[in-house]
Amino acid sequence: MTYAAITGWGKCMPPAVLTNDDLSTFLDTSDEWINSRTGMRERRVSHVSAIDMSVVAVSQALACAGLEGRDIDLIIYGSCSNDEGVPNSASGVQLAIGATRAAAMDVNTACTSFCYGLATATAMIRSGMVKTAVVIGVELISRFMDWSNRNVAVLFGDGAAAVVLQASDVESGLIGSVLGCDAEARETLRVRGLGLSYANKDVRFGDTLWDFDGPVIFKRAVTAMAEASIRVMADCRLTADDIDLVVPHQANLRIIESLAKYSGIPMERVMVTVHKYGNMSAATVPVALVEALEDGRVTPGGTIMMPAFGGGLTFCSLIVKWGDRVTPLGLSDKALPPCTKTALELVNESRAMHDAHGRSLQGLMSPLFVEASLG
Repeated sequence: MTYAAITGWGKCMPPAVLTNDDLSTFLDTSDEWINSRTGMRERRVSHVSAIDMSVVAVSQALACAGLEGRDIDLIIYGSCSNDEGVPNSASGVQLAIGATRAAAMDVNTACTSFCYGLATATAMIRSGMVKTAVVIGVELISRFMDWSNRNVAVLFGDGAAAVVLQASDVESGLIGSVLGCDAEARETLRVRGLGLSYANKDVRFGDTLWDFDGPVIFKRAVTAMAEASIRVMADCRLTADDIDLVVPHQANLRIIESLAKYSGIPMERVMVTVHKYGNMSAATVPVALVEALEDGRVTPGGTIMMPAFGGGLTFCSLIVKWGDRVTPLGLSDKALPPCTKTALELVNESRAMHDAHGRSLQGLMSPLFVEASLG
């Protein structure tokens, strides 16, 4: 039987750090208010494109696996913040790393995009369609954030990470998955201003209004991820005691704690990065996985569970059996160009452009327009 072993991993975190105190300079908030409700203290703001971040992360992952771009058969780019609609973002990564033999596809299931991509690449390797794949989770949410909305502006950050999968006869990699979508509540998380519904409406890209029903999202996220985790453990004939590490989507510390409780797994076995990176949507799970490896929390032969939840409302939980190697075969010298501005300066530039253009979306928020856009 063919498996899809994870043989390489790498991340790229922008250097500019946006703290809770930075946010309090233009929002009615404070470090105590944000941290007590979300567990977040800071997040990153990128000065480069999402593709640029992805290229650094993939370069690190390839070096870790001892491979080069020409060895890759498939690139899956998981994100909801693509640099362009056409051409796709995966093709930009393919070009940059010299993966001339690789197919290239984008996956957008919001915060679950990396996990859905990992499941897709694994299935393609196990079917024999490809032998070596790269799966990316990346977000550049700061570019389309509504910085006037305290409910969402404090939550999200930028970042990227990637893994390399290779066909193997040894049981490792993704061994179980439950994927789903709670579409009945899809309108509880919506970014207005992105997409063709807003074409020819005098809406400038980057000017957005967010629908974010926190209480509903919290309840549905915990329920969906916990139920998916219980199901995938049962499918793999595992119990909570068999899970060595949980690497969950980092939406909110309270959600993570509730997920652990309902899944029967103590927080000592849960990887948490939300305090320093916030919610990076599709990038949270792979970044947390890479940091777990760097921190020595992933052991050879260990069993890892990856639950996630995102807009749509998509959800999943994956079980990964780790291989024998937990250290890189090599390192890449690929890095981002220097950032000459602080995170707060980058955000204030975005806010100034938004204010100068005006809230063109406000006039499009009538029930008639919303109904038409959904039809």
